[in-house]
This record gives sequence, structure tokens and C-alpha cells, in this order.
Amino acid sequence: MKEWISLQAELGDFQRRRTIYFFALKMSCAAIVLSVAIILVILPIVQWFGLLPLPMPNAIRLCILLASFIGGIVAAALALLAGHAIHRLALSNAEFERLSRTDMLSGLLNRRAFTEAFDAVEDNASLVIFDVDRFKTINDRYGHASGDAVIIAVSQIFSGIFKGRDVVARLGGEEFGAIVHGRDMAERIVRIEEVKALIADHAIAVEGGAVKITISAGIADIWGPRRKEATYAAADKALYLAKALGRNRVVHESEWMNQAWHRCSTDEQEMASAHVEHYRYGNRI
Repeated sequence: MKEWISLQAELGDFQRRRTIYFFALKMSCAAIVLSVAIILVILPIVQWFGLLPLPMPNAIRLCILLASFIGGIVAAALALLAGHAIHRLALSNAEFERLSRTDMLSGLLNRRAFTEAFDAVEDNASLVIFDVDRFKTINDRYGHASGDAVIIAVSQIFSGIFKGRDVVARLGGEEFGAIVHGRDMAERIVRIEEVKALIADHAIAVEGGAVKITISAGIADIWGPRRKEATYAAADKALYLAKALGRNRVVHESEWMNQAWHRCSTDEQEMASAHVEHYRYGNRI
């Protein structure tokens, strides 16, 4: 019985109370139909043994009436009791699932839930990895309670900005992730820049006063056959570049690739110059 209730809680929509009453009505009708079927099977046997005190038509009508009245009421009562038990279990399961996907401090999705959402995205979106700049300094100077206040304040700003199809989560520590939808990449970057500016202008109350913080962000585009691991790695490298360029910056992966290409070209030029010098030196010898 316990396993059956658990199955009903998983398969049915028992989080809504009206489902309980539909369930009770269904069980009552099923009990009446089953009772009538049993009666129609038993009455001929009883009549054959000569134990039927009433004519068959009257006996059938009486038994159907009693089955409908008693069986229906009993089945409905039992179904209501079971339905309420399933309802409570369904609510508990839903709450447990919500808690297992939620970061307790920020109230945002956690890394597990974010990964599931990220895996489901196919196109026309960008992955953004945010990081609070110099967060350790805040913890060291004002205490961990103030650090928690910063995480909560940033999370509230993110929740107010990233809505609808967008997804935002706390990935751990001072790092956040967002999946920003929209056909135009430039428009997505503008939205992320606005979030950065909004956080930089927001004073956060901490113990002993208020602080202003900044965030850095790395962006990588999600498209078609691109592997999710490659997208995440590109966003992470873009975030690293944003930190290296002085923080409080939003860097798209294309900027990181340009930097990498520039470094590669510079290295090649240095190698070529060294080769020429070596050649000249060898000729002089």
C-alpha cells in the first residue's frame, strides 16, 4: 500500500486538492461497478442453491442499490483518506525536489539544477559566468556575515533581471551562472553590461556600514552542435580575461580568442626575430 501511494504521488498531480476529489469519485465509481459485477455473478449461484429469498429481478435491484449506496460511500471515504495521504506526500516530494535544486543562501538554483537547464538549451542563448570581484577582501575586512549579505544582494539583483526563459544560479562561493536567451548576441551582451553597471551602483548594507562591489563576467555562445563542455570552458576563459584586464568587465569569448591570437602572433614574431639573429650570428662566425 505504501509503495502504491508513493507511485500515485509520483505519477499523479496530487499537489492540487481538487485532484483528491476526482480520485475519490473515480474510486467510488470503480467500487460500484466492481460490486455490481460480483453481485451479478453470485446471485445466480445463490438462486441455484435455493437460498434466494426474493425473485431474481427484485434481488438484483436491491443488491445494486445497496452496493451503490454502501460500496460507493465506503470506497469514497477510503479514497479521500488515501488521497489526502498522497497529497501530503506529493507536497513533501515537491518541496524536497525544490530544496535539492536550490542554493540555500541565495535562493537561486544550485549547480546541479543549472547544469540540467544548461544541457537542455540548444540555440539562441549565451552562457555567462559571473564572479564577484575581490570577494575575499570583503570577508576578511567585514566578516563572513557581510560576505553572505553581498551574495544575497547580488542574487536578488540577478533574480530581478533574468526572468522568463533566462536561468540564473549560484554555482558556488562568489560565482554565479546565467543562461541568457535572445536571437541577437549584441542585445544579450548589452543586458549583461547593464547588470554589471547596476551592481556597481548598488550599495550593500553590511556590518559597520555599506559597501559597493563590482562583478566580472565571461560570455560564451550556445549554438547547435557545440559541446556544452566547450561552451563552459570558453566562458570560463573569458571570465579569466575579464579579471586579468582589471575586473568590473564583461568579456565575450571572441575577445579572448582575439587576445589569444594576438599572443600567438607575437610569439611567432619573436621566434622569427630570434631565428634571424641566430642566422646573422652564425654567418658572422
